[in-house]
Amino acid sequence: MRLQGKVAVVTGSAVGLGRAVATRFAREGATVVGADINEPDGAATVDRIKESGLAAMFVPTDVSDEKAVAALMRTAVEEFGRIDILYNNAAVLCSDREAVVHELSSDTWDFVIGVNLRGAFLCAKYAVPPMLEQGSGSIIHTGSPTGLTGCAPKLTAYSVSKGGIAGLTKVMAAAYAGNNIRVNSIVPGTMDTPMNRYILADPKEREEYRRAVPLGRLGQPEDIEGIAVFLASDESAYCTGGTYMCDGGLTAV
Repeated sequence: MRLQGKVAVVTGSAVGLGRAVATRFAREGATVVGADINEPDGAATVDRIKESGLAAMFVPTDVSDEKAVAALMRTAVEEFGRIDILYNNAAVLCSDREAVVHELSSDTWDFVIGVNLRGAFLCAKYAVPPMLEQGSGSIIHTGSPTGLTGCAPKLTAYSVSKGGIAGLTKVMAAAYAGNNIRVNSIVPGTMDTPMNRYILADPKEREEYRRAVPLGRLGQPEDIEGIAVFLASDESAYCTGGTYMCDGGLTAV
């Protein structure tokens, strides 16, 4: 087990990619602290992990709330003594409220940036001090192709938030490399998860998105697990500041 003895905080752990990674981290030997604003599904994820005889706990958390994030990281340290891994995954996609810049409401902008970018910043802010104290850590941000290219021109706030994640990854990697804290990002492609249900529910649109992927299929939550374990584990000890594509070749063409 590649994460034996490590403590991993996984945000957005209730459904989709977060749930898959939290479960896989636990199977790889990590003690998992799941965090999500979705309490029923977040608690259910942890219950399933514990039913398998693995170690996990759930902390209801709004990642845009600084006090809540501080409490999350404090709880992890108080319960388990350290934080080795932060999987910064929590995010929102408000497709019904998004628009091009001049039509986008300030409320929608603030909400999306607050969760997706401020949330990642806050989680990193409060996970780094225990990592500094123990002299090691791995932080993994979840990016998006929309933050790297103009592929979603109407998803203004979401795209900008993910562009910010790309920048946050680089600046943190440079800042903490000397402290043996590695910071990388994973960029999923079109994943068949609840977040993308709004576009994938229509069979015609689903097929269009599938055909756009060179590997010929949509991504599944389990597709992200392997690269997440690699970046969380000591196998990636010489990897920091990287952007790791997990998109079926979508951004290669």
